[in-house]
Amino acid sequence: MSSQELVTLNVGGKIFTTRFSTIKQFPASRLARILDGRDQEFKMVGGQIFVDRDGVLFSFILDFLRTHQLLLPTDFSDYLRLQREALFYELRSLVDLLNPYLLQPRPALVEMHFLSRNTQAFFRVFGSCSKTIEMLTGRITVFTGQPSAPTWSSNSFPPQMTLLPLPPQRPSYHDLVFQCGSDSSTDNQTGVKYVSIKPDNRKLANGTNVLGLLIDTLLKESFHLVSTRTVSSEDKTECYSFEKIKSPEALIMNETPKPETIIIPEQSQIKK
Repeated sequence: MSSQELVTLNVGGKIFTTRFSTIKQFPASRLARILDGRDQEFKMVGGQIFVDRDGVLFSFILDFLRTHQLLLPTDFSDYLRLQREALFYELRSLVDLLNPYLLQPRPALVEMHFLSRNTQAFFRVFGSCSKTIEMLTGRITVFTGQPSAPTWSSNSFPPQMTLLPLPPQRPSYHDLVFQCGSDSSTDNQTGVKYVSIKPDNRKLANGTNVLGLLIDTLLKESFHLVSTRTVSSEDKTECYSFEKIKSPEALIMNETPKPETIIIPEQSQIKK
């Protein structure tokens, strides 16, 4: 095979090499216009065509170009984003194959880890849907005790305490962490962390009470508790798993891709 039969694409920093003929099977697609030089937005640089799109999702698109089949991992969930990429490349047949996946209701999953250690409790919440984590972040507030500045008229000891509100930490879009209680070495109230979860106005320092309130919050949001287990027997971390069936998100097509003169296998022949 000569180098003239191959094309190299740099999609979002990921390098893909394929045959010209693989892409030319879809003559109405934007990819075909890119190879023909008819799309002025994309240029050949250093023997590669750079496309500023998602490289991970493009691997599924290239697999579809090669096989004419939609083969996705069992844990794949980015159907909407993949269809958006298919629209960008103007692959009408791939857009149509993704429609059934988008119409299926998909569960939103939440996993909560709870660790109680002496007078402290630690929480970490994972969510398959970032909107759930955003909702919890907006409701949960951690209050840390800080000593108030002394005043000339105050003769009380220890000094008065002020509660400083802080949001929970967000290591990523899909999880949050926070804690409550106090370090056992702390002999005053300034090191105590309290947790409040809206619309409940109580400020709780006891981990078991916070756990109950957090579970109640998820249940009121239509989540169902599906399982509980101990993650680690050494530190006795408890894990609570929740599930909620969410409606499929609406897809708005801004433009209609041109039809393609190719034959796609029937649905019964497509591996899922």
